Amino acid sequence: MEGILPLFKPAGMTSHDCVFKLRKILRTKKVGHTGTLDPDVTGVLPICVGKATKIAEYITDAGKAYEGEVTLGFTTTTEDSSGEKVEEKAVDRAITRTEVEEVLQSLTGEIAQTPPMYSAVKVNGKKLYEYARQGIEVERPTRKVTIYKIELLDDRDSFEGDQISFKFRVSCSKGTYIRTLAVTIGEKLGYPAHMSSLVRIQSADFTIEDCYTFEQLEELAEEGNLAASLHPLEAGISYLPKYRINDKVAEKVKNGALLPIPEEYAGNSGPIIVETEDGKALAIYRAHPTKIGMMKPDKVLRNDQ
Repeated sequence: MEGILPLFKPAGMTSHDCVFKLRKILRTKKVGHTGTLDPDVTGVLPICVGKATKIAEYITDAGKAYEGEVTLGFTTTTEDSSGEKVEEKAVDRAITRTEVEEVLQSLTGEIAQTPPMYSAVKVNGKKLYEYARQGIEVERPTRKVTIYKIELLDDRDSFEGDQISFKFRVSCSKGTYIRTLAVTIGEKLGYPAHMSSLVRIQSADFTIEDCYTFEQLEELAEEGNLAASLHPLEAGISYLPKYRINDKVAEKVKNGALLPIPEEYAGNSGPIIVETEDGKALAIYRAHPTKIGMMKPDKVLRNDQ
């Protein structure tokens, strides 16, 4: 069994829980997820099966899209609704739609984020949430992420009440914390805030419409038709540039040979998919670190054909 299974992750399960359950349903150990989704978050979680586990990191590196809700009025220890209240301040004025949209637009592009203490980012070999559970505050690394697009999903012209909630849709780079983005939106509007709900609607080229629930997969397993849930390995890396080669060169690629960087990708450090004439991905290449004009395999995907 080989391919990518777009799973609709339910609330209450970690990404690892999903992998554990899928190993039983699929009856194979070679199963891996493509990036952690918090237990409370639902939505698209591409799962790699068999040889497709080789490309998990490239799916993780691809862009993501989410629909979330920010609530103004209080912050929490986890920056989402599962944490304990930290700071509370009633919203004492009406907030206009224009204000909200201006704040969202100000967060478009490259921004700096400091990951929350309750996150899987490692500091000195230990995950931040492990420090947080012990009540230890450590210095967290600030990093750059990219917000490609963010839009308000609410048709109100004015927002009023002690606590205000509104939904938004965001497309972003890997490593973006939507919880932290929700807190930042609140700060820019002048109030403590947290992320009150979140659904991942896209990961790489996979959307919610592509996804299977555990219930659907169990039905397919009973019918002996689990293969219907799998997309080919190539679907997970379709966003990468492609270089098509003939059969003679393909044999060299399978053995890890260096290749000249194609003219159309000059200046591209990679990754680049090297594929056969019939569109099968053989390997993923990157520019060679020392040999100018050459590229080397980052990962050979198929060498047994």
